[in-house]
Amino acid sequence: MKILLVTLLHPLPTNAARGTFVADHAQLLREMGHDVRIVNPLPRLLKYMEQSRSTLTGVAKAPKQFEHNGFQIFSPRYVAYTDHPYPWLTSRSIRNRQRSIEKWLSGWRPDHIIAHTLWPVGELARSLSKRWKVPWTGVVHGHDVDVGLTHQTTGKRIKALMESADSMVFVSERLRRTSDAFGVQTNKAYTIACHSEMDDEWARTMKKWKGRWRREAIDILFPADPRRPEKNHYLALQTGEILEQRGWVVGMTTLKQQPRSIVWDRMIVANVTLITSHRESGPLVARESILCGTPVVSTNVGDVASYLPMECVIDEATPEALADACEHALQTDWESSPITLPQRTTSQTVGQQWSSLLEGLAEEE
Repeated sequence: MKILLVTLLHPLPTNAARGTFVADHAQLLREMGHDVRIVNPLPRLLKYMEQSRSTLTGVAKAPKQFEHNGFQIFSPRYVAYTDHPYPWLTSRSIRNRQRSIEKWLSGWRPDHIIAHTLWPVGELARSLSKRWKVPWTGVVHGHDVDVGLTHQTTGKRIKALMESADSMVFVSERLRRTSDAFGVQTNKAYTIACHSEMDDEWARTMKKWKGRWRREAIDILFPADPRRPEKNHYLALQTGEILEQRGWVVGMTTLKQQPRSIVWDRMIVANVTLITSHRESGPLVARESILCGTPVVSTNVGDVASYLPMECVIDEATPEALADACEHALQTDWESSPITLPQRTTSQTVGQQWSSLLEGLAEEE
């Protein structure tokens, strides 16, 4: 099947950490035998405007066309303002990129369109779907539901996009339930996780920490860009202070725009991965950390409670509770009590779910 993947987020030559889960999905679809093309529309902005959000880092100077993992990526520019005070302008601007996309694709036309995130690339996906008379699927990773549906100017548009898509994919069951609670009536709804696998070079089994209790130096990995407010970096710093008061020598590493290989390198050397987010859809980094052999302590976000031990998942996120959980993770003999990741997150299961979705929609055509 020929698939056009339209996405708001994707790794850039100027920011390799941006939207890696989308690149993973494109690679999986290609391994499944599909012919995949990728369009990553980018907003027009000046360099200083990247500071408004870490996912905008690298966007100002990103090229219009580039290569990533063997894929050619096309990044047409559209007009958007911070916090979208004029959503009609953003919608019209991104839809006006259709002709440039057709020119880039030449005579190639997709059998299906997949839009990763809905605002505003869902507007483009829906418009192309009508233009080419092919079905389109929207994929929600978190922001569209957790923040977008209640947004003053874009909320109604996001809801309309979700209800107009031929099918909607939610990367977690929580997002699907939240969507239902907002009264969104989708044509077809699926829960398909972002798959998680680890290259043999970085794959490790989890082992018990060995050292002098409350005297040794420990490395805590904060697996996110500290500038992102939803990641709650301050809570991680407070947790580190509590651990130091107990006698630990704490080093805390953060991740900011690093390529995947460096992210995994840092997971391998860390003693604990600490997630303090207010909201998450997965998070994928929790599963990757476990595959790298490093235990995870997390606030109760995303689906972490479905596979992490209850002692490592904190409902009332206080520095003291998180520090207790970090110490529990250090004490645990993980070889005797290994963490098993859900089968639904493997590439085999995720691939089968996507095949079922695509084949089902193709049969309806």
